[in-house]
Amino acid sequence: MTDHQHHTPGGTEESTAAQLWDERYRSRPKVWSGRPNPQLVAEASGLKPGHALDLGCGEGADALWLASRGWTVTALDVSAVALERAAAHARGTGHDSNIKWVEQDLGTWVPEEQYELVSAQFLHSTLLPWQQALRLAAAAVRIGGTLLIVGHHPEGLPAWGNHQSAEKYFTAEEVARELGIEAPEWHLDVLDSRRRSATGPDGEPAELTDAVLRATRLAEH
Repeated sequence: MTDHQHHTPGGTEESTAAQLWDERYRSRPKVWSGRPNPQLVAEASGLKPGHALDLGCGEGADALWLASRGWTVTALDVSAVALERAAAHARGTGHDSNIKWVEQDLGTWVPEEQYELVSAQFLHSTLLPWQQALRLAAAAVRIGGTLLIVGHHPEGLPAWGNHQSAEKYFTAEEVARELGIEAPEWHLDVLDSRRRSATGPDGEPAELTDAVLRATRLAEH
């Protein structure tokens, strides 16, 4: 698969997020492209490295990209299968010592520390409202740190996968309103919808739209 986004597989409400994602990763030897998400590269390249939190890290491409640029990374995912795959890949890069892989469900996780960068890339779930997951992301940003949220814009969804539930998706403006990303606690740096080309799991080309929010925390709430 050459598109590098985090899609949620289908399943019943009785299924746990870990079971759903483990099944998804076991279904293919490689689910994502192995390249970092393009909006992460666009928005984080100019940031001073520190301690980053990568939420929903999947097979680890974003975490590895951050580590290669000098970040210390805590990479969190609900899937043990994905984390094992990510750690194995990291061992061959020379950056594995800069990454801590954490198995955790965002439905029950509470951040115990704060970070210079919190990246939440395509946290779309049938089991967890995006509002809950992204509030956790915002809460984990330290004063002076950066919050980066990227998701599928509801008007530019992929044709493949399980993308029928409109409530799973958001605009950058909706995220800003829901999380209260405004003065005096935050400076809103980027609020955007960005078109980009992508390739689906069977090689099909597509034009997608990403919702992108980047903000700097100025003070605690």
